[in-house]
Amino acid sequence: MKWKRSERLVDMTYYLLDHPQQLIPLTLFADMYQSAKSSISEDLTIVKETFEEKGIGLLMTVPGAAGGVKYIPKMRDDAIHKVVEDFMQELGHSDRLLPGGYLYMTDLLGNPQLMNRVGKVFASAFANTPIDVIMTVATKGIPIAHAIAKHLNVPVVVVRRDSKVTEGSTVSINYVSGSSRRIQTMVLSKRSMKSGQRVLITDDFMKVGGTMNGMKNLLEEFNCHLAGVAVLVEAIHADENLVDNYLSLVKLHEVNEKDRTIALTEGNYFSKGGNE
Repeated sequence: MKWKRSERLVDMTYYLLDHPQQLIPLTLFADMYQSAKSSISEDLTIVKETFEEKGIGLLMTVPGAAGGVKYIPKMRDDAIHKVVEDFMQELGHSDRLLPGGYLYMTDLLGNPQLMNRVGKVFASAFANTPIDVIMTVATKGIPIAHAIAKHLNVPVVVVRRDSKVTEGSTVSINYVSGSSRRIQTMVLSKRSMKSGQRVLITDDFMKVGGTMNGMKNLLEEFNCHLAGVAVLVEAIHADENLVDNYLSLVKLHEVNEKDRTIALTEGNYFSKGGNE
């Protein structure tokens, strides 16, 4: 079948969006659409310009016989600010207050469109950072981890509080919970990661960073390297954080149960150079 240019452009765009961070040889497209490489190059120029103009991402060209093109998800600053503003607006509703000053976030974490946008925000920050795996702790961090992984095109590993028969042999460590100072346990299957992998750790909420610090210690047991830390919401408090270098989208300053108010501001994403 001979493809029309309009058909090629639509199908090519879909393919690129479905294979982020993957080097795609021009010969693959040439064979798929039975077209000359010169025609494919012209098509990719159109896609590249459209991606950049609409803030979809970047289309990088790698020259040489083993080269090709790579789609890198990348959001503009104004779009990222909009994601953060929308999230804060949803999170700031007084009916999210639970007894004890906790916030109900489960519905937001279960919103696929919102999580997809959050995932792309963090993927934009780490677009140029070599990452092999996304790590999180069960259970609320899982939607964020998968959202980031989708845009970075890497697998997700989930740390659990106790071992499961289906996990096989595991590695477990004890760590100190940052807020309660209790000793807790983390467990991860030995098959989850390979030695030397670069890992981005993420979670939905961080108080003083005890859980994040525990995951960092777990990486050492696997001889893996920390590539970055991504936090959806961080709580501002008087205690010292156990984790220094991290990116957050939202800061929770105060929860007033009496007045039923929630004080939120933008996180450190831009101040830490998250979208450079």
